[in-house]
Amino acid sequence: MKNFALIGAAGYIAPRHMKAIKDTGNTLVAALDPYDGIGVMDSFFPQASFFTEFERFDRFVDKWRRDSGNKIDYVSICSPNYLHDSHIRFALRSGADAISEKPLVLNPWNVDQLKVIENETGKKIYNILQLRLHPAIIALREKVSKELEINPNKVYDIDLTYLTSRGKWYFVSWKGDQAKSGGIASNIGVHFFDMLCWIFGEVQENSVHLKTLDTNAGFLKLKHANVKWFLSVNYAYIPKAIKTEHLTTYRSITVNGEAIEFSGGFTDLHTKSYEEILKGNGFGLDEAYGSINTVSTIRNLDPIGLKGEYHPFCKLIP
Repeated sequence: MKNFALIGAAGYIAPRHMKAIKDTGNTLVAALDPYDGIGVMDSFFPQASFFTEFERFDRFVDKWRRDSGNKIDYVSICSPNYLHDSHIRFALRSGADAISEKPLVLNPWNVDQLKVIENETGKKIYNILQLRLHPAIIALREKVSKELEINPNKVYDIDLTYLTSRGKWYFVSWKGDQAKSGGIASNIGVHFFDMLCWIFGEVQENSVHLKTLDTNAGFLKLKHANVKWFLSVNYAYIPKAIKTEHLTTYRSITVNGEAIEFSGGFTDLHTKSYEEILKGNGFGLDEAYGSINTVSTIRNLDPIGLKGEYHPFCKLIP
């Protein structure tokens, strides 16, 4: 049984990490969050020590190791995006491996520095890239690999659309602050970009057509794919057919006009991620680098407007 600590216990994604720790037969020793309304812990680890101040959490982790003769094996990081880098460093300095939510960090040079700390401490950093474990995505990758064996020069046409509605709170929170979240592409798109590059190859060209507070859209030329992408947290852009079903999220990927169905199958992907990490098969810094570089570039590009190959949803923007 491994000992875990968790940073960001009150966040939206934290319960999936708690469930994964429990489902894999391990224990949560301590958790940290400035917000103390986390009754969800009673469903998983009611005996875990809880802190609202980092300094007391830090002291506990160090003292617990010295007093108990045990150590924290892993620190799970579910904090706001801009704090991942600091919290990963804390984990490694504490003698633990780090398991971080996406995006791992906000910029590629942060990854470079974390590699140095990995080498210094001998500990590992893992990124949750759960789409790589989704059965439908794995099947697509296998299908594409076989087709590329037959035709190594094949290039696919892809439309990526991801709309996940968020209320006014989103823009008041850290998620609405680009300096803290990295912006729309980093916050809701990074794992999709990772998945597409995992299947279709590295980015060769990167351009942005539209960039607003709630929407990003652009074009990626991958080694084996031309990708038109559209990401938004604005409910107004969700198709009417989806709205009539009282749904607030729309997720679509088409490859050469054929829809890839992967709307289900997400429930246990964090548990699968933990299972692989515990077996030594998790996704590390090298796997995370490409998508971090892609979203960092998008963040710093100026939008060119509706020129060239742009996503059809771009016409919905006033």
